[in-house]
Amino acid sequence: MSDRHLVLLAALCLMTGVGAGAFGAHGLKAWLSADMLAVWQTAVLYQMIHGLGMLGVAAIAPHFASKLLLAAGVVMFAGVVIFSGSLYILALTGIRALGAITPIGGVAFIAAWVMVALAAWRFRR
Repeated sequence: MSDRHLVLLAALCLMTGVGAGAFGAHGLKAWLSADMLAVWQTAVLYQMIHGLGMLGVAAIAPHFASKLLLAAGVVMFAGVVIFSGSLYILALTGIRALGAITPIGGVAFIAAWVMVALAAWRFRR
């Protein structure tokens, strides 16, 4: 994966996050309980934060010349798919068993940020 591909994934993540946020605020209010709407909003928040994180990683990757940074971006994207995706499905369907996979996405987020920290720690000019 190149930094260009990571920017593309980040932009798609942010674009769909804005759409999901708007859909939740305007289209789902009448359909979801307050609890499930909060679940939806959590999914949007983490998607947006990590979409911006992916953009940041793509921006600094060329300066650090570290494959670890690009891998971190991919792991962030996987976290968005697993964490936010499972919460979106939970909110829409009420299938609580999906909550069991949500923490896997959270672990992916944490792992990605650890990878960013390691890349910075190892960097020598």
